[in-house]
Amino acid sequence: MKSLPRLSRLAPALLAGLLLAGASARADDPYKLPDFGSSADTVMTGAQERQLGKAFMRSVRKALPVLNDPLLTDYLEDLGERLVASSEASGGSFTFFFIDQPMVNAFAGPDGQIGVFAGLVTTSETESELAAVMAHEIAHVSQRHLLRSIEDQQKVAIPATLLMIAAAILGAQVDANAGMAAIASIQGLALQRQINFTRHNEEEADRIGISTLADAGYDPFAMPGFFERMSKSSHTSDTSAPEFLRTHPVNPNRIADALARAEHYGYKQKADDLRFHLSRARLRELGFKDPERAVAHFKSNLNAGRVRNRTAETYGLALAQLRANQPQEARRLATDLVKEHPHLAEFVVLDARIDTKLGANDEAIRKLQSAVGLNPDNRPLRIAYAEALMGGGKADRALATLEGAARQRPGSAAMYQLMSDAALKSGKKAATHRYRGESLYLQGDLEPAIHQMQYALRTPGIGFHEASEIQARLDILEEEQEEAEKDGPKSKSKSKSKKEER
Repeated sequence: MKSLPRLSRLAPALLAGLLLAGASARADDPYKLPDFGSSADTVMTGAQERQLGKAFMRSVRKALPVLNDPLLTDYLEDLGERLVASSEASGGSFTFFFIDQPMVNAFAGPDGQIGVFAGLVTTSETESELAAVMAHEIAHVSQRHLLRSIEDQQKVAIPATLLMIAAAILGAQVDANAGMAAIASIQGLALQRQINFTRHNEEEADRIGISTLADAGYDPFAMPGFFERMSKSSHTSDTSAPEFLRTHPVNPNRIADALARAEHYGYKQKADDLRFHLSRARLRELGFKDPERAVAHFKSNLNAGRVRNRTAETYGLALAQLRANQPQEARRLATDLVKEHPHLAEFVVLDARIDTKLGANDEAIRKLQSAVGLNPDNRPLRIAYAEALMGGGKADRALATLEGAARQRPGSAAMYQLMSDAALKSGKKAATHRYRGESLYLQGDLEPAIHQMQYALRTPGIGFHEASEIQARLDILEEEQEEAEKDGPKSKSKSKSKKEER
């Protein structure tokens, strides 16, 4: 297996490129050049890139508050997938996730990992603005600038590459001090306090992103409009600038260039998806530590008419009332919301959770079971249904529901933890350890995840089929650990545990 290029001598400007991508072209855009391909594709295999992406996400989960709200994640994934389908990255693998912080920013990591800070959504005035920033980040990934940045460097193992990329994100997107701390372990390498993304890469991402916006039916003028609004809000001080401007520098020339590119496509009026406004309301509600203050905030906005979408503001108030232990007040609002949109997952889940709060858990189960029957592919509905089943003492049914969702596509750390809890209550010891292992793995705890899989295999009476599945998964995790450690000291505990298993 080829090793990855050494990053220990990369200049700060090159580190910025680890989170960006270059550009190729389409014939229908006069601003684009032909795509002649790139030797960067030879830097690492697809398997190596996927391994790097997984390791990167475990580091992100350890460093940042990744939001595990199923409804919010589902909306972000839906928007991201629509943009990818209209981009030069169509057919590629992407993962979209929220960071629960009020920063106005987003970032792109290896293997299509796109992180969006909650503040970006609450600050975006239209869905097209949010889509513009996401399209920009998708362009960074699709053009594979990560590989182009490192292809001429010396060889290095994946752990060092991972730490460099994680430090770049921590330093550029979150906290320069955190970035410095993360990188300190790599043989004296220092990372500058602020990573300035190159003008060339930003312009390329703007160009590709605007094309993606237009092709997906969003307003291409949303990108220069967002740039200009962020620039005006920053005044003249870098310290007061939104995080987006610090990591994606904007100047009048860049805004003018983006406007010229948007003119090529023309204005496209696209109504915001209701789920965009619902997600904004949910994120704003979560931003209040005190639910009583959240209730007052949404009530004040509704009474004064300071709303972009009254339905979404009402939804935010109902969520706040439920969290503030005011279920009867929330019920009155939820009843009208469900009547207006009877099949929308956000309202169905809210309505069912109010039932549970009022002690009518069987009614919540009935409503969610019906909703899942109408929309079996909706993961947030399945998770809410499983939670209601757990609350009603029906752990077996909850586990079956979650396993069905996991077969469709891998779950989140929170979902696997819920599966582990359901397995425990169902008396299924092997499954308890297995799903606990999956949850730990997604949280970045590889070695404890391996131990959980080993415990699962040792469960007395485990069936052949289940044991085979767990063994296959264990082999993958152990191979990943071996690859991560091959250039460093071997883990004694791992070596010992492997001997015990073999």
